Amino acid sequence: MPHPRPDSAAGPVAIVQPAPPEIDEAAAAQIARDHWGIAATARTLGSHQDRNFLLTPAHGDRLLLKIANPSVSAAELEAQSAAAALLAEQAGCRAPRAIAPTGGATAVRLDLDGVRVHARLLEFLAGRTLSGHLPPRVVEEMGSLAARVALALDGLDAPGAERVHQWDLRYARTVLDELLPHIADDPLRARVTDAAASAWSVIEDLGDRLPVQFIHGDLTDDNVVTADPVTRLPDGVIDLGDLNRTWTVGELAITVSSLLHHDGVDLRAAMRAVSAYDRVRPLGDPEVAALWPLVVVRAATLVASAHHVLATDPGNAYAAGNLEHELAILDAATSVPLAVATALVSDATGRAIASLGLPPAAPLLPGLDSQDVAVADLTPTSPALDAGRWLEASVEEDVLSGCLDPARAAVARFGEARLTRSRPHDPDEPHNVALGAELRFVAAQPVAAPWAGTVIHGAAGVTLRSPAADLVLDGVCAAVPDGEEVAAGDHLGEAEGRLWVQALAPGSHAPRFVPRSLARAWRVLVADAGSLVPGHPSASVSAGPASDPASLLARRDAVFADVQEHYFAEPPVMVRGWREHLVDADGRVYLDTLNNVTSIGHAHPRLVEAITRQWSLLNTNSRFHYPAVVEFSERLAALLPEPLDTVFLVNSGSEAVDLALRLGQAWSGRTDVLALQEAYHGWTYLSDAVSTSVADNPAALETRPDWVHTLPAPNALRGRHRGPDAGRYAKEAVAEIDRLAGGGAAPGAFIAETLFGNGGGVALPDGYLEAVYAAVRAHGGIAIADEVQVGYGRLGEWFWGFEQQGVVPDVVTVAKAMGNGHPLGAVITTREIAERYRAGGYFFSSAGGSPVSSVVGLTVLDVIRDEQLQENAHDVGGYLKERLEALGHRHPIIGAVHGWGFYLGPELVRDPATWEPATAETAAVCARLRDLGVIAQPTGDHQNILKIKPPMCFSRESADALVAALDRVLTTGW
Repeated sequence: MPHPRPDSAAGPVAIVQPAPPEIDEAAAAQIARDHWGIAATARTLGSHQDRNFLLTPAHGDRLLLKIANPSVSAAELEAQSAAAALLAEQAGCRAPRAIAPTGGATAVRLDLDGVRVHARLLEFLAGRTLSGHLPPRVVEEMGSLAARVALALDGLDAPGAERVHQWDLRYARTVLDELLPHIADDPLRARVTDAAASAWSVIEDLGDRLPVQFIHGDLTDDNVVTADPVTRLPDGVIDLGDLNRTWTVGELAITVSSLLHHDGVDLRAAMRAVSAYDRVRPLGDPEVAALWPLVVVRAATLVASAHHVLATDPGNAYAAGNLEHELAILDAATSVPLAVATALVSDATGRAIASLGLPPAAPLLPGLDSQDVAVADLTPTSPALDAGRWLEASVEEDVLSGCLDPARAAVARFGEARLTRSRPHDPDEPHNVALGAELRFVAAQPVAAPWAGTVIHGAAGVTLRSPAADLVLDGVCAAVPDGEEVAAGDHLGEAEGRLWVQALAPGSHAPRFVPRSLARAWRVLVADAGSLVPGHPSASVSAGPASDPASLLARRDAVFADVQEHYFAEPPVMVRGWREHLVDADGRVYLDTLNNVTSIGHAHPRLVEAITRQWSLLNTNSRFHYPAVVEFSERLAALLPEPLDTVFLVNSGSEAVDLALRLGQAWSGRTDVLALQEAYHGWTYLSDAVSTSVADNPAALETRPDWVHTLPAPNALRGRHRGPDAGRYAKEAVAEIDRLAGGGAAPGAFIAETLFGNGGGVALPDGYLEAVYAAVRAHGGIAIADEVQVGYGRLGEWFWGFEQQGVVPDVVTVAKAMGNGHPLGAVITTREIAERYRAGGYFFSSAGGSPVSSVVGLTVLDVIRDEQLQENAHDVGGYLKERLEALGHRHPIIGAVHGWGFYLGPELVRDPATWEPATAETAAVCARLRDLGVIAQPTGDHQNILKIKPPMCFSRESADALVAALDRVLTTGW
């Protein structure tokens, strides 16, 4: 049949569908009995245009009774049934097949209050529709699904189902003419009208070149279902009520628009769906150009239609509830100019983005040349922003002004991601990439027209308007009247102390700063204004690792062993740290909740100064004689109770544990070692041998050497003995030690973390270590306390974890916190044990206890003391634990919050009664937290515990930010 052009619809009545007749649940159940012989209860489901009912029979699967809008013909319904069969067969998804009452037809004609309608009975697809936050994989799968649906329906031949209706985007202009008057809010109506008109002006030039076929017509978040509540990947398609022959790319526009109201789906995230669609069904150039205008038109139609439905069907709660979402879709769809959004689409489909260029230009600042201009560096790696200076309110002015003298001018570059525009605890990507060049001057500078144009005075300053570009000059005291024509080189005025320069496509407007993810797309409307400034180096929005972290990751993977893993599938490129914050190359600031390596905070000025000073003096090995190693060893020994008074200095926790186990062998003359299950101790041969965490090594227990013996993890919440019965762990451990000794394998050493570090901060039962230590010592062994993760003041109430158990070990291992990221570890033991080891040979660590390492260790201890970081761990850590536990009262997935101080572990469970670990959910929560600017990771053998072990300078504000982010994730989804 012929397909009318978008502007030649038969008329409003043929396009906008009438409201369906009212029908209650009892009547729906009667229809199912009368026509399909099915006895079931009926429950109303929402819909804009139809009447849908969920049928629940006494026996068998649930079904869907769908009573179509009166405007829908039987032929259209039969086409929908055929389309569902095609999707089930070819699109790799579930689809609701129609159940025919008799014969081949699936639609039954009804007469309801004098209105002729048709009804169908469909399979009900179990699962949930998409709501709340949508993670990247779900967004991508929506795009892929839309493409597969398009390919499956490409062969559908159903001419009787072709129709003119309001959801066919080809007729949007006519539809909106009828619907827009129903928007009573004048400003909103004007906004929708203008947005739709701008979009349609693009579409009408492309319509004849867009492929046409049958499409689902409403492949949205509400019309897909997922059977997996964790991944929420859509695997089923429902509601083909808008099936029609129209522009193929309209399906993608409909799908993308439906994603835009979801938490976490901004324009950048929505482009994942576009890329995924293009990989399955490549888009043609006209489709790329039309896609975003169609998204805008779809958004406008949704808003207008909702107002129309509410005006004609006031009781439609479904439409009323969706209106907020539809307004959010409109906001997102129109958040950037169409040209910028289309550039994003081009980029998402692998096409080049054409950057706006400038015409040949005369000097803008004729009084300056390149040697007169200094560049102010405001990037995340700028030395001018060290020591937290980037957080000061006056920093940009200070840095720019600081570049003057002897320079006569200073410039902050176009395209530069300014750290100064980023702030901690911001869940959103910062708007920090400059779309203009900013200057400061020692003295007033003449400003000249770089090309011919018309001078326009306005709120943004002076604009030089020309057919090639609009040049915005904010800070110029104009010497030319408003509206006057000037030639290239003509004097425009004076810039006294400052100047902002921005070059735009004629008639365009742009913000001064945009997120990095949108900056490249904005280049279609914004030219590099820095090219007009003498001595302005390029700061391209696409230059460096910031814009292409994937390439950097590929280089890492090519040369770095795969076993050296990295956090996150798409890791940010970290370039700076400050206190409890990390900063990536784009200037995004993340809250660091897991870095127990950096105990006193990132980039601590005292530590930076101490290291710099000592390295400028001396760094060598510890066989030389120098004060720092003596002072540091004395300070360490003084932190331990008697008789622990002798120190070995090493490079890492693994090396410390390895040496501690060697001390046990030397002391007892035996190689047998006793360790706890679910523990991690290091990567050297000996430390790995006693590491039993299956999260780090799935075969950990099966591959232990025969001289390593293990005890069950004494977990009072998840283990064999729980609650009041947890005291049995100690008794059974003592019995096992006695059994080993009786068999000739008495442990020469027992090693355990004093709090389950890698296990998520789970506490040992009271009295456990006291009983086990005594039993091991009774058979001639020694007790090793692994404090590498949990010690050094992190627990707040206790400096060492063993203090919580009321015991004194024979050997203590420590690292991580000692060096604040510098490789430094220690073993502290008794003189007697150390001498026994000395009798068998010697010990030496080249960098262990070097002058620099010793100064690092001393400075860290000084900062912990002077800044009262242990007290902060107690106070803020306690506050954070209380807030996390309160969160657990509202979100049952938080089964418990383990630990103390700044070693906390919220454990996520699927069922608080069975304690089933929420492993997949925990990984997804961490990924979602990263999107909100919080770095978190799972831990524990079940990988279902959030390891919260931040720098000990962690503030209450950061605690609140962490809880707010986690609450948002658990509320809106992951």
